[in-house]
Amino acid sequence: MEPLERYRSIIDDFDAFLAACKRPLASAVRVNTIKSSVERTLAALEREGVGYEQANWNPRVLRLETDSPGSTWTSFHGFTHGQEEVSAVPPVVLDPEPGERVWDCCAAPGGKATQLAARMDDRGTVVANDDNLGRLSALRFNAERLGATSLAVTNEDARTYSLERFGFDAFDRTLVDAPCSCEGTIRKNPDALDNWSEGHISSVAGIQKGILRRAIQATRKGGAVVYSTCTFAPEENEAVVQHALETESCRLVDFELGLEHSTGLTAWQGDDFDDGLERAARIYPHQNDTGGFFVAKLEVTAE
Repeated sequence: MEPLERYRSIIDDFDAFLAACKRPLASAVRVNTIKSSVERTLAALEREGVGYEQANWNPRVLRLETDSPGSTWTSFHGFTHGQEEVSAVPPVVLDPEPGERVWDCCAAPGGKATQLAARMDDRGTVVANDDNLGRLSALRFNAERLGATSLAVTNEDARTYSLERFGFDAFDRTLVDAPCSCEGTIRKNPDALDNWSEGHISSVAGIQKGILRRAIQATRKGGAVVYSTCTFAPEENEAVVQHALETESCRLVDFELGLEHSTGLTAWQGDDFDDGLERAARIYPHQNDTGGFFVAKLEVTAE
């Protein structure tokens, strides 16, 4: 937990934060409304004898009383998908509409991409991209199991992504759930900090900046881009969004979030950020008994 000490000055009740990071994470799933309603899924879990608790902020997110959420009847039949509770936040913030063109830049293994498809009633197009060819097999498997027919899977570096193949020049909305140092996954991955270094944070931040810039460029004027990570590092969160604000035509916008959270930072270790970053959300493990996440929403302001 030593690397997390660098955040003591920015986290209220830091001792509670550390204590939460040391606790195992509860099993959570998302109800897949492409195949089943929430009510039908709950009834199926009850018949199977699996206890559950619905998340207050989202009735489609359930905490299950099992250590094997992927072994349930509902999972096998695609009614549920194992997905950490706070991981379901970014697609809700993006809030796509049926019939839209949506890009998930870093989509594998497909939890958020299939969630986007479900929120769109599986109508429209979700382009689920990932640069890791090996991980795409899991994405395709999950799309098939969950019945997400609106997904188009691509394998390309998001930083240089080309739209020429699609016959249109911009997406309506884009999700950038960026590769990161994964500090916020410590509760389910106890070894997440084993290879931690500030050098790694700096390296991955460079990749994140390139992906977010391309996402903004590939999204139409007035369209939305959501940037998220499962880490606490301001270098990978606020600093990346700040870079986008300085280099692309976009602005930060407000969004509703039913989870308890802290606002984004406007300064870190001598660097000042745009005041609008207070509109971003930092979700810490002790606030909702979840993992950690960062979410910011941008509106594209020019072609």
